[in-house]
Amino acid sequence: MATDFYERQDAARRSTSWLIGMFALGVLAVVAGTMAVAWVVTGGLQSYRAAKSGQILDAPDAFYDVSHDDLLAILAAGGATLLLIGGGTTYKIAQLAGGGSVVAEELGGKRVYPNATNLVEQRLLNVVEEMALASGVPVPPVYLLDKERGINAFAAGYSSSDAVVAVTRGTAEQLTREELQGVVAHEFSHILNGDMRLNVRLIGILHGLLLLGLIGRILLRVGGTGSRSSSSKNSNGAAIVMIGLAMFVLGYIGTLMGNLIKAAVSRQREYLADASAVQFTRNPGGLSGALKKIGAFISGSRLTAPKAAEASHMFFSQGVWEGFTGLTATHPPLEKRILALEPNWDGKFPKMPQQPAGIAEFSAAGVAGLAGLAGDGPDVPLGVVSRAADQVGEPVEAHREYAARLIEAIPTVVRDNAHESYGARAVLYGLLIDADPAVREKQLAMLAKTAAQDVYELTLKLLPYLDLLDVRVRLPLVDMSLPALRAMSPPQYRTFNTCFRELVRADNRLGLFEWMLYRVLTRNLRPQFEKTAAPRVAYYGLQRLEVECSVLLSTLAYADNRREEAAAAVDRGAAKLRGVKVALLPAESCGLDPLRKSLEKLAQVAPKQRRGLVDACAATICADNEVTVAEAELLRGICDMLDCPMPPLLPGQRVAA
Repeated sequence: MATDFYERQDAARRSTSWLIGMFALGVLAVVAGTMAVAWVVTGGLQSYRAAKSGQILDAPDAFYDVSHDDLLAILAAGGATLLLIGGGTTYKIAQLAGGGSVVAEELGGKRVYPNATNLVEQRLLNVVEEMALASGVPVPPVYLLDKERGINAFAAGYSSSDAVVAVTRGTAEQLTREELQGVVAHEFSHILNGDMRLNVRLIGILHGLLLLGLIGRILLRVGGTGSRSSSSKNSNGAAIVMIGLAMFVLGYIGTLMGNLIKAAVSRQREYLADASAVQFTRNPGGLSGALKKIGAFISGSRLTAPKAAEASHMFFSQGVWEGFTGLTATHPPLEKRILALEPNWDGKFPKMPQQPAGIAEFSAAGVAGLAGLAGDGPDVPLGVVSRAADQVGEPVEAHREYAARLIEAIPTVVRDNAHESYGARAVLYGLLIDADPAVREKQLAMLAKTAAQDVYELTLKLLPYLDLLDVRVRLPLVDMSLPALRAMSPPQYRTFNTCFRELVRADNRLGLFEWMLYRVLTRNLRPQFEKTAAPRVAYYGLQRLEVECSVLLSTLAYADNRREEAAAAVDRGAAKLRGVKVALLPAESCGLDPLRKSLEKLAQVAPKQRRGLVDACAATICADNEVTVAEAELLRGICDMLDCPMPPLLPGQRVAA
């Protein structure tokens, strides 16, 4: 079993390759079956034509003596089936290119906006936000499947940039806060482990196999109606029924193979997500309590949405009926999952409370105050230890508690505005406003001309609060603002993007940390409003990316050291990239634009190679044996751009290479 973030991501990528191979075998089986049926039909027609003309054919002659036209018909049937499966798969993959929101909306989900006033929805948003900040991933949009009374949930998307978390109404209302945390932590484990991307691809790839059976059912219905409506059309109706029956049977084979593939991919990864969720919350009782309530609840975890079967492998628990044998079950039995969490469980499910737990138990997320934060400012040295890369994708309970305190440390007026579309824009503008009075004046003049008037005025109002923010709050604040920013209209997004770019350009000496905030924001916001390709692996080693590695490490070295010390810092980082030639580049080759291009390429390397990149960046930053909070947050931002989410640094934690 995979043991860390990089290995789990790599295992998910290998599962995708295995999935495509199994899909190809399924397609070949269905196409071969179609051609066999076509061969039987042409043989039968040949016998029928011969009998009509008075000629008597032996059965073998009817089937083996295939004419040129019949052969073309058999090949055409196979080709048409192949085109149908390929077309159905291509269409579904294109439809899902919009990311997790498409899946959530297809299943009847409605977006829960950050300024929601409903207490149950507020609690749900608070839990998701807390878990996201603790994981080091952007806060995802939250969807509520309002008509679903069963207890279930799922995460969907190709990456953390377009991920969503969706829960049913039953989950939001019936679970206590601890149980809800367990379910949400389970779904974040799927995001971090790479399962989410695999699951969405599974829907698209298998759609073509399912389409054949759907068309067969339609033809059976049409043929049956036609044969009853007129005796003169009986022969045509019978032919349609026969074709429909053949397609239905072949489609069932495709459906069965698709379900077997889903079951093979999904089951073991559910155990892994359960284990990761317990590591995250340090509370197995929360997750097992949710599973027990599913067993006790009259609606269980069943979903009623028409397309629930397509996404059955994505759910927290079994969402649709999956046969008597369990052969195609996408989830392990409830009892086995509970026993894995509570070995001494007595096998009894609890009685459900009369009043929904989510309403009875509502409380605001977080712990008041700054207690526990290492609050000596951005220049506090954090020290050094080994294996910064081990922090990636490995949140624990301490990170969740720290995230709750971090949220409370943000001034209320800033936090409230970050949860609202207009306010979130003002917060993000304020984060890029320079402290230098001359630069600030230039930036504000640009905002006054370009931004909406009310957003500009709100930015001025928030600036005194944003100027005093602790540096470790700034990156989480960007993540917190993303759900509200994703609610912008396309024209608002274009204006926002223009203002943000101008704020960056206004300061020719823009700091690396501020640039990093901008890049993290645009990377995670762009998929909502622009067509972006799904993330893919283009490089399986770093040897072809030696220039990009040099740009990255040289930029970090110059940011933290004087020129004469930068070479030693790069050497420290290069030692973590075995077999890759990395050298200190001239300062003029290490501008922000070359860094952007380098990171875009480096984000396409295989997961296992990213471990070395993270350690190399940490070693470069730590070359002077002193790491400030600002430098540590810069490392987290770079990890985000490499799609390696690093949890926040804990008070007193010593990090490095």
